[in-house]
Amino acid sequence: MADNLSDALKKLKLASADSTTDSVESCLDCLLKALAHNNADASEKIQEMGVLPLLPTLLAPQSSCTPKVANIIAEVAKNEFMRSPCVEAGLIPPLVQLLHSKDHEVLLQTGRALGNICYDSHEGRSAVDLAGGAQIVAGHIKSLSQNTDPDNGKLLTVFCGMLMNYSNDNDSLQAQLINMGVIPTLVKLLGLHSDNTALTEMCLIAFGNLAELESSKEQFASTNIAEELVRLFQRQAEHEKKEMIFEVLAPLAENDVIKLQLVEAGLVECLLDVVVHTVDGVREEDVAQLKTASDLMVLLLLGDESMQKLFEGGKGSVFQRVLSWVPSHNHQLQLAGALAIANFARNDGNCIHMVESGIVQKLLELLDRHVDEGNVTVQHAALSALRNLAIPVVNKAKMLSAGVSDTVLKFLPSEMPPVQFKLLGTLRMLIDTQADAADQLGTNGKLVERLVEWCEAKDHAGVMGESNRLLSALIRHSKSKDVVKTVIQGAGVKHLVVMATSEHMIMQNEALVALGLIAGLDLVGAEKDFVGAGLVQVLHKLLSDEMSAPEVKYNSMICASFKDSSPLHKEVQGLAFIDVVSKLRSHENKTVSHQASLTEQRLTAQS
Repeated sequence: MADNLSDALKKLKLASADSTTDSVESCLDCLLKALAHNNADASEKIQEMGVLPLLPTLLAPQSSCTPKVANIIAEVAKNEFMRSPCVEAGLIPPLVQLLHSKDHEVLLQTGRALGNICYDSHEGRSAVDLAGGAQIVAGHIKSLSQNTDPDNGKLLTVFCGMLMNYSNDNDSLQAQLINMGVIPTLVKLLGLHSDNTALTEMCLIAFGNLAELESSKEQFASTNIAEELVRLFQRQAEHEKKEMIFEVLAPLAENDVIKLQLVEAGLVECLLDVVVHTVDGVREEDVAQLKTASDLMVLLLLGDESMQKLFEGGKGSVFQRVLSWVPSHNHQLQLAGALAIANFARNDGNCIHMVESGIVQKLLELLDRHVDEGNVTVQHAALSALRNLAIPVVNKAKMLSAGVSDTVLKFLPSEMPPVQFKLLGTLRMLIDTQADAADQLGTNGKLVERLVEWCEAKDHAGVMGESNRLLSALIRHSKSKDVVKTVIQGAGVKHLVVMATSEHMIMQNEALVALGLIAGLDLVGAEKDFVGAGLVQVLHKLLSDEMSAPEVKYNSMICASFKDSSPLHKEVQGLAFIDVVSKLRSHENKTVSHQASLTEQRLTAQS
């Protein structure tokens, strides 16, 4: 075979110079045979003998050899090491010219050749881009899309594959295809050629690539992609085929308009069906499908309209089915059920209905199962759901009497920042406006001790911020001397002083109100901490800073009531505090200017 190939290559070099068609044809046949026998070796030999640069002249549109030459290029370009040499040999421009041919075989082999050269090759893609090949192929796909002839289906598959190889993992080339309007064409193909397995798969892979790009979502949303994908999904029995469709659905479902379209097209029923058939499965593919289907279900609920449509006033069958996942024995379903509740709990009406219907108890039972089992993702999801449910004022007392705070506190020992973060947020939501609960939690020494510890969690800004906010909330909502004492004893005061310097105005104000209450309820107990943390300097800076919000200035003045503390009073006098306050009497905000007058009078009387 090797000798025959060498002879054929030598003859081809001579024959191409003479342009004798018959001898060229037989040489090409020999090359194709050798490539079929051992592609890599034959390709290497073709490269060694310098045959590639001869091929452009053999790619004449009218020549009978042309399909075979294009076929040879397609075969050699299956090898990674041959793609750059194909580009360097100048094969791309004549191949792109052949895309104007009317001959079916020429188009088929040319599409294969260009697709293989583009595969994972920057040089190949750039050359095709420069020659305008993608536009011509996109045009062909559009004009051929209505034709359901089997031969035509093969050509469409090759052309779709070529565009996929051309644009794969390349954002700018994918954007170029989107701008050419490829997406609506491919969606039509999927609808018209759903019986053609190879073409369908090629469309799905192309969708998967293009759907990752944000700019594609608008085009997808203007087509009937949701209906086509759901219809296709309903017809699939094989795991691999379903997975391919899932891979397209996941990025598309990130778009809120498409979420609603998928819900209306019946995707949810398909997903629930997958869950029923895989929940008890032990095969790897069952576990994978269950995860993908339940994750996608949760994703659909992230859209406000799609979520509300499925909630159906709390009476929707989908809502009820998803609720039944929470007590499941399967961790993946428990997780998805808790996340789904958290997503349904995104407006007051839904939250109130869910608390009335007893969902809190289900979540508490789930959390109790995971205190010892310790599945962090389930803990995080269930706490997220409870936090959201606790937002409406009418739910707080009900949830507290159901024992939510007691269950949540069982997770205080957790060393997992995501769980810590949600635990803190849930408690903060629960005690908002609930004085008794704030008092009870604020005098819990273990809780305060843990909060103070987390206030120093510099590696986890979220946990640190939430700890500070909860510490402040315990004081603000309880207005209790006992809570203030507990916070002072737990060394929490210095953290509230630091919180007053936060870049977030809401946190500054929360800290200042809490500090004002500490000063009012137990100034003697807090005096040492106030001095040590530099509270007077912080207040002076906030009042002097022109960038401080009016509320911050107001709360800083309220806080600066230190008449019963000699060391703090001295600091106030030493910093010429009264001058800063005096200037604020002319502040444009009436509340600030009025408070400045009162504070000035107070400081003058004390000096």
